[in-house]
Amino acid sequence: MAGHSKWANIKHKKAATDAKRGKAWSKLSKAIIVAAKQGGPDPAGNSRLRTAIADAKAVSMPKDNIERAIKKGSGDTDGDNYEEIIYEGYGPGGVAVMCDILTDNRNRTAPELRKLFEKGSGKLGATGCVGYLFDRKGLFVISSETIDEEKLMDIALEAGAEDISSSDGSFEVLCDPNVYTDVGEALEAAGVECVSKQVTRIPQNTVDLDVDDARKVLKLMESLDDHDDVQSVSANFNISDEAMAEITAKG
Repeated sequence: MAGHSKWANIKHKKAATDAKRGKAWSKLSKAIIVAAKQGGPDPAGNSRLRTAIADAKAVSMPKDNIERAIKKGSGDTDGDNYEEIIYEGYGPGGVAVMCDILTDNRNRTAPELRKLFEKGSGKLGATGCVGYLFDRKGLFVISSETIDEEKLMDIALEAGAEDISSSDGSFEVLCDPNVYTDVGEALEAAGVECVSKQVTRIPQNTVDLDVDDARKVLKLMESLDDHDDVQSVSANFNISDEAMAEITAKG
């Protein structure tokens, strides 16, 4: 399965634990603060804020936490100044990796990310080294057991989605980031439950990995995703079902 959907499913399972949920809340608080700071505190007129709030609710983030983050972003209370940065690099097997960052101290974040890449048999690269290999899209992953493909297509395309594909027991709905909130709201209104949903970077082409490199890449992805300043990680790897089964069996 391609890197974006495989990683989306793995992340969903990770986020099920209380510790991971707490980390997700922290990252989403940052996203809400930045969105409110840039576009104002009213979700109705701020699509980025609507998206961040929807993502926060999807992982059961308390309403008080959401409102507190909005107030920080709109200047009602003291809040940190977060900077948006994109770090790019390479993982095992020549896999291209992109990290979307929100940080209040890039002098701390950059060396920490470089160390994680090196420890994961990868290398942090220069700005633009792999960005051209990806397109920024909204991604919704939905279990094929919960809805018929034709019905899903009607709902998603009507809301502005660009493409729907099927892979490994799941449907993937892709859309332009500008209509991400619209598609999400349409799916929710129709009672469609998403395994995961996010605005991410979709690779134009993928790199097939053997079991050894696949295991290394997944470990690198997890270590990067666990970093407090990393909002999302994208990569252009592809792992066969056979290889994934072997990795899962060995743990």
